[in-house]
Amino acid sequence: MRIIVCGMGVVGQSFLKLLISSAGNLYKNYGIKPRVVACIDSKGIAYSPTGLDINEILAIKQEDGNLSRYKSSLLNSDNPIEDIDAEVFLELTPTNLSTAEPGLSHIIAALRSKKNVITVNKGPLALSFSSLIELSEYNNAMFRFSGTVGGGTPVLEFAKHCLKGDKITSFEGILNGTTNYILSRMADGLPFAEALLDAKNKGYAETNPSLDIDGDDAAAKLVIMANWIMGYKVTLKDVDKTGITDIDPEEFIKAAKEKKAIKLIAKCNNKELFVKPIAIQKDDPIYVNGTLNAVTFKSEHSGEQTIIGKGAGGMETASSILRDLIEIKQSMLNYRTV
Repeated sequence: MRIIVCGMGVVGQSFLKLLISSAGNLYKNYGIKPRVVACIDSKGIAYSPTGLDINEILAIKQEDGNLSRYKSSLLNSDNPIEDIDAEVFLELTPTNLSTAEPGLSHIIAALRSKKNVITVNKGPLALSFSSLIELSEYNNAMFRFSGTVGGGTPVLEFAKHCLKGDKITSFEGILNGTTNYILSRMADGLPFAEALLDAKNKGYAETNPSLDIDGDDAAAKLVIMANWIMGYKVTLKDVDKTGITDIDPEEFIKAAKEKKAIKLIAKCNNKELFVKPIAIQKDDPIYVNGTLNAVTFKSEHSGEQTIIGKGAGGMETASSILRDLIEIKQSMLNYRTV
């Protein structure tokens, strides 16, 4: 299975490390012999039709990150995503919730060239979900994105597969681990600024944490879930969103007296989509602290089901890519036997 990896940050490098450690298991259990034929990032491209030396790629990224130092095969192309022969294209560039670029253009190019696509980039799905699904179907290409919600926790798969046959009527949960950590620290008495600094020092928050603390990241995940699970056709502009920057410290004291905790809750119910801080009971299944995520699905027949897990992390997110890769391989085999 030939793979193009586009985006060589923490997740991209974690995926390559996971490929190395999982090679034997992938072949033994799933018949997958992954061959990374290209790695692309903002500094260049490494290409070999016979497969790259992944260990050398990782070493280069650790040294200076310049992929052009790799002794690549000659590639005469201005459109490598379209022209390189591969079964799977991984779009792992950083999320951009304003324009979804460059990820959106990357995914479109890959799908148009009939490549199966896996992404953990929320931007393209939050802004152009329906058109990307239609494009993948038109080109008979598979499009998988389980890592966009929950990181390594299989939130989307849980809803689509474990609750198959039942009708999900609504769902709500904590979809952003950074804000959950900050709110947990504020419940301990820290002011917002100190809680945010603590999150940055521990590596939970980015240097510019606005996507998290303003609620945009949770809103993007909510949109993806609503479209994929509920069949809606919504985008970010359809979400009523409030972040965590203006919560009165007195609200934490009040919540504690009522045996509640303030959490940034994302909810989908009857096409009403919102992200906002809410005081929830401490015996609520989605009451989790630290960087954990939690989602409760309400179904017509099976009632309430809750899934809890880590929502981020390089290796955790890389594991979701591996799950998607296995699913694509199995779907390819099933298609050939029909």
